[in-house]
Amino acid sequence: QVQLVESGGGLVQAGGSLRLSCAASGVTISSYAMGWFRQAPGKEREFVAAITWSGSRTYYADSVKGRFTISRDNAKNTVYLQMNSLKPEDTAVYSCAAKRTTQPILVTPSVGFYSWGQGTQVTVSM
Repeated sequence: QVQLVESGGGLVQAGGSLRLSCAASGVTISSYAMGWFRQAPGKEREFVAAITWSGSRTYYADSVKGRFTISRDNAKNTVYLQMNSLKPEDTAVYSCAAKRTTQPILVTPSVGFYSWGQGTQVTVSM
């Protein structure tokens, strides 16, 4: 079992930036694809970004493309989400997730994640 703990959330003004971190324990994440999801109150959880086990390929939701960057440091067992040009509609609880992979690409980048962190709150004010 992989345990994931997010950090780095907070309150920022629109246009500001935050960097979220997801620290994994229990296993090394080298063989896992990692993802970020978010959920606002009253809304379904939505896919934000994903990254392959090697970090060579990334995937983004259209709503965050060009503003968010997912990265990973397998040596530190950590995944990051750099969020720039934040908008009020980015306000949500952000969770990281993991899924085991056997290929260097993700055929279905947004589905199949089965290990989840508890999430960290991101609030973007006007």
